[in-house]
Amino acid sequence: MNEAARSGVLVVDDHPLFRDGVAMLVNRQDDMHVVGEAGHGAEAVELCLALSPDVVLMDLQMPHMGGIEAVRAIRAARPAIKLIMLTTYKGDVQATQAFAAGVSGYLLKDMVRKDLVGIIRDVHRGRLVVPPEIAQQLASHMGDEALTLREIEVLKCVALGQSNKRVARSLGITEDTVKSHMSSTLAKLGANDRTHAVTLAIQRGIFQL
Repeated sequence: MNEAARSGVLVVDDHPLFRDGVAMLVNRQDDMHVVGEAGHGAEAVELCLALSPDVVLMDLQMPHMGGIEAVRAIRAARPAIKLIMLTTYKGDVQATQAFAAGVSGYLLKDMVRKDLVGIIRDVHRGRLVVPPEIAQQLASHMGDEALTLREIEVLKCVALGQSNKRVARSLGITEDTVKSHMSSTLAKLGANDRTHAVTLAIQRGIFQL
């Protein structure tokens, strides 16, 4: 198959060794090839404008510009480009954000060797690909009330070991307000206590420490 007939793939990840491994896997295929590599989201947007790849493999967490922000920018500039999010995080919150931003596929990095090539082909053909593990997470939290930005701020402070008094001082609010936010957060997450709430928030991808 000549190069023009093969799917052009852009690989975006801040770890060069991971990019090398993915590129090697893609370039072994007869129907696709790597047209470029980027180490962060801003560089990915520039390369998409210059190269117009068919498919972009986008890391979720990167410096300078993260994957979700980069996906939004690419979708706005080149809506025909298909995007697949690659991540180590299994949480439903980040998956929801990624699909809302415009990705067509979501793949955990430990599944890359086995599933990546097939997902690239499916997404290039216009299919939406959600691994069963992620689909289950999304389904189990469908309809859950989201935490507010302030509730997330309070929970982040709690995750750092701060007392209610210190959280209140850090955020410029009263201790009663901190307690109210924590009470609401526990209810929304179905958490037993503060520590459990932090654990659930990290597992679901609401924030990372």
